[in-house]
Amino acid sequence: MSVTLPDISRPPLTLLTEEEQMFRDTVRQFAHEHVAPLTMQMDQAGKLDPGLIRQLFELGLMGIEVPESMGGAGSSFFTAVLVVEELSRVDPSVGVLVDVQNTLVNNCMLRFGCEQLKQRFLPRLAGAVVGAYALSEAGSGSDAFALQTRATRTGDGWLLDGRKLWITNGGEAEVFIVFANADPEQGYRGITAFVLERGTPGFSVGKKEDKLGIRASSTVELIMDQCPVPTSNVLGEIGKGYKIAIETLNEGRIGIGAQMLGLAQGALDHTVRYVQEREQFGRPIADFQGVQFQLAQMRVELEATRLLVYNAARLKDASQPFLEEAAIAKLFSSQAAQRIASLAIDLFGGYGFTREYPVEKLYRDSKIGTIYEGTSNMQLQTIAKYMLR
Repeated sequence: MSVTLPDISRPPLTLLTEEEQMFRDTVRQFAHEHVAPLTMQMDQAGKLDPGLIRQLFELGLMGIEVPESMGGAGSSFFTAVLVVEELSRVDPSVGVLVDVQNTLVNNCMLRFGCEQLKQRFLPRLAGAVVGAYALSEAGSGSDAFALQTRATRTGDGWLLDGRKLWITNGGEAEVFIVFANADPEQGYRGITAFVLERGTPGFSVGKKEDKLGIRASSTVELIMDQCPVPTSNVLGEIGKGYKIAIETLNEGRIGIGAQMLGLAQGALDHTVRYVQEREQFGRPIADFQGVQFQLAQMRVELEATRLLVYNAARLKDASQPFLEEAAIAKLFSSQAAQRIASLAIDLFGGYGFTREYPVEKLYRDSKIGTIYEGTSNMQLQTIAKYMLR
């Protein structure tokens, strides 16, 4: 079911430059014209439409920070945040595809890749190839550095052995940033990042998870059995993978904040439209003060989320400290998205509990925000650490 949303998103002009507003509006139009008609179909199928993925590349949304000389848009991290927000307003599954590509994979390659790796992979990642970020394992979630995947040095490179779990974009990806321990005796200081390509001998994509929400977004297991990786595919320095993982995820959390912001905006958009159409006791339910108060509360939490996410993204672009702000934005946005999506279900009543209306999907999608790229407890721990240092 495709629904035209009212435009009740009016961030103050001081938050966006004219260029950013134009870019945001272009993505918003694309989302409503090309993503919205496919959203429910993709959710039911548990798969993103391949034609839609091609359109994302054609519009330049998969290489936002990649330099123009390498086929990207040459824009800012903040612009990537705007894109994730607008796509997630219609479908968070599409939003997270673009988010992982930009804030994790491309960002990691831009920051830590040597010039050779950048020249080899960034034009592909910006132009046609989906990437994935493979850190998590069955036994290493919040304790990410407990990973068991091993990298063994050979005469002309490395062999990777292990399994990765919960890998977003893994079903579509052709390029994977894989974290493995090259020196287990050194603990986390042995962790190293490698660039692995689909089709490498010994590499396979395993089970695809059947999820509660963001069902169209692929979440898969990766299996590596003596996968050969040339030395030229080491990303950054050997033994510095832990640093790459931490710094990349710190930025990625802002992207998840943008996903939750867009989701919450979409839920509120649908709700504002519905309460003005739905009548009870002879008048629209929007006329009742109880409904109005709930809408106002949703709007307050939404705008607080927007300011937190935008602030963290601006700090990152300005090369200012942003880790605490990123944790706050990620924590609050994920909690606010759940509350707003839940209130949307309440205000839709029985209809909200069915799959006939989009708010049911947004409610399911909202739950992941408190889990991936750092659980809420991990964000609280980070915030407390900054408070008490």
